[in-house]
Amino acid sequence: MARSLHFRGRRLVRLVLAALLVAGPLAATTACSSGGSGQSDDKVVLRFSWWGSDTRHAYTQELIKLYESRHPNVTIKPDYSGFGDYWNKLATSVVGGNAPDVMQQESRYIREYADRGALLDLQPYLGSTIQNADFDPSVKDVGTVDGKSYAIATGVNAFSIVANPSVFDAAKVPVPDDSTWTWEQMRDMAVSVTEGTPAGTYGLQEPGFVDAGLEIFARQRGSGLYTSDGKLAVTKQILTEWFTYIQSLSASGATPEPSVSVEVQSGGVDQSLTATGKGAMGGWWTNQLSALTEASGSELKILRVPGDSATPGTFYKPNMFWSVGAKSKHPKEAAEFVDFLLNDPDAAKIILSDRGMPINLKLRQAISGDLQPAGQAVAAFLDRIRPTIGAPAVLPPKGAGKVQTILQKTNEQVMFKKMTPEQAADDFLRQAQAAIS
Repeated sequence: MARSLHFRGRRLVRLVLAALLVAGPLAATTACSSGGSGQSDDKVVLRFSWWGSDTRHAYTQELIKLYESRHPNVTIKPDYSGFGDYWNKLATSVVGGNAPDVMQQESRYIREYADRGALLDLQPYLGSTIQNADFDPSVKDVGTVDGKSYAIATGVNAFSIVANPSVFDAAKVPVPDDSTWTWEQMRDMAVSVTEGTPAGTYGLQEPGFVDAGLEIFARQRGSGLYTSDGKLAVTKQILTEWFTYIQSLSASGATPEPSVSVEVQSGGVDQSLTATGKGAMGGWWTNQLSALTEASGSELKILRVPGDSATPGTFYKPNMFWSVGAKSKHPKEAAEFVDFLLNDPDAAKIILSDRGMPINLKLRQAISGDLQPAGQAVAAFLDRIRPTIGAPAVLPPKGAGKVQTILQKTNEQVMFKKMTPEQAADDFLRQAQAAIS
């Protein structure tokens, strides 16, 4: 049921955004200022939208209070929700001409909104209103489309394998050496953990539901998911190899039986094998380590993704982005608020690593002493892999959010053996191509 709602939510985003092609001119003439009508020129109201956990909602409102204390003429209206609801709300508000002035964005949707004229080009503000001299060069331009800067990364993270040493110890299996291990070795170690621990504990959480693992797997084979011009890059051969590997995990006992894996996936981070201490390994973005550590009550370890010792596929990924609405009546003030979120030292001490390690390299260094042990572990890991990371993944094309859903559904078909890996590869390519066309 949860997965069905997730799919319908993504479909709603596409349908509502498509309506912008028709409603755009009308919306432009009927939209109300997010600051409200009848305001004096010296009073500015900005609507600020983001998604996240309760913890993120709380500290983001601290950021708002800090900013308002320094800018008495600016009022910022918070608008927040969970990840799934966020995109439905955003799509509806955009087509209704009431888009947020400042919004959190995700890489799968930047092109979607930029191509519909919903995002402001921030290029004129870079280097002046929004200082960018200290931005991490590896991700500073990821939100650029056709020479226009529609989104600026909040920070960076990387996909990794998070291991629970206590589960390895219970199984009498050594924690892997991530400098040399392979995908096959990860599977075999996971099987040993499953066999060496009580029923209900497993070596590995099912990795096929998230496109990051496939992206890295494909990059290690000279590809990736998408081309720079918005087409599918991943091949049938790579997909077949990937789905063959996924099928081998559940068949061998490295991961739970398929029905359990589906249930665990639908439970989110808090119900994951890693968070509940029932899994030795799982694939996670580095910024999730703090939440996983707190939930599990264990000291966790970050490992490189298997296979990177041969041909590295790991890359720095912007954790999320800040964008400004194209129809904001206060674009300069919105840009000033974005600059505060990205470059203010006091803001950085509040955010810490929750939205990724700061894109501002000086602030990244400045907050290092304020990080909890999990955050310090993330910073050390990102520094350790820096010499071997590849270029950032290209900005996904329109429809990439739907491709993620397609991958999840195809993964289930493979796990339950309703499709062979070859059939799954063909089916995924067919559906994914239709989604981004």
